[in-house]
Amino acid sequence: MEQWYLGARPRTLPAAVVPVVVASAAAASVAKFDVVRAGLALVVSLSLQIGTNFSNDYSDGLKGTDDKRVGPMRLTASKLARPKQVLLAGMIFFAIAALAGLVLAWLTTWMLLIGGFAALAAGWYYTGGKRPYGYYGFGELFVFVFFGVFAVMGTYYVQVQHLDTLIALLSLPVGFLAVALLVVNNLRDIRSDTAAKKITLAVRLGDKNTRRLYEGLVIAAFIVLVPAALYKSWVVVGAIALIWAYTPIKSVASGATGPELIKVLGATGRLQIAFGIALTTGLLL
Repeated sequence: MEQWYLGARPRTLPAAVVPVVVASAAAASVAKFDVVRAGLALVVSLSLQIGTNFSNDYSDGLKGTDDKRVGPMRLTASKLARPKQVLLAGMIFFAIAALAGLVLAWLTTWMLLIGGFAALAAGWYYTGGKRPYGYYGFGELFVFVFFGVFAVMGTYYVQVQHLDTLIALLSLPVGFLAVALLVVNNLRDIRSDTAAKKITLAVRLGDKNTRRLYEGLVIAAFIVLVPAALYKSWVVVGAIALIWAYTPIKSVASGATGPELIKVLGATGRLQIAFGIALTTGLLL
């Protein structure tokens, strides 16, 4: 079971949890918190993330992209599980996400199905299919959209039935930190991805510019708190998470490579959790 737990890539899961928690806190600050709808949104977000991770493991494993990698273990490439087993795991989690999404749509509006279908397609075609967009440098854009803007605003909408400027602003830092997780992951894999002809944004930008992008994303997440504070002053409490930003930024700026970047990935996940907790606290004050 441990290999399947690691195959689900637990370090990436904060990207699925934080948007739901922040949006639910925002909903609680203006209306009644709906635990059922928030719970369903969390199931959708987590299941999409895990399903995407397993389908990515399957697709990259078949393409040979993960044959020579520095990062954590992959089930397909390491032959710890048969490709069909990994694919089935991904499809099960996608099905869970779809089922929870259907219930949410039934409770709110069937228009949610459009975004839900797009999210499922994005999860699969990240590395799946004949022309996976993750192989052409668009992975960061889709992560920002679906684990930032869509996750935050969607979770908020299903609870309060409207959108506003504050929630739109809050979706940005959440998205920036989710993208930062992917950027540091792809920074670590520039050499192996280049050899496998996986042209990620990091491969396109190169090592130096990818490091700058990571630093910019983390810093931008905190800058956005300034205009957000014009709508709810207590969101500045989120700035407390700067304490957790120092170590990963320093490591990336100082040229950390290989296994050192695995630690940065974990530190970025902790930063995202700290940011989510601090921002949630500010929203509830």
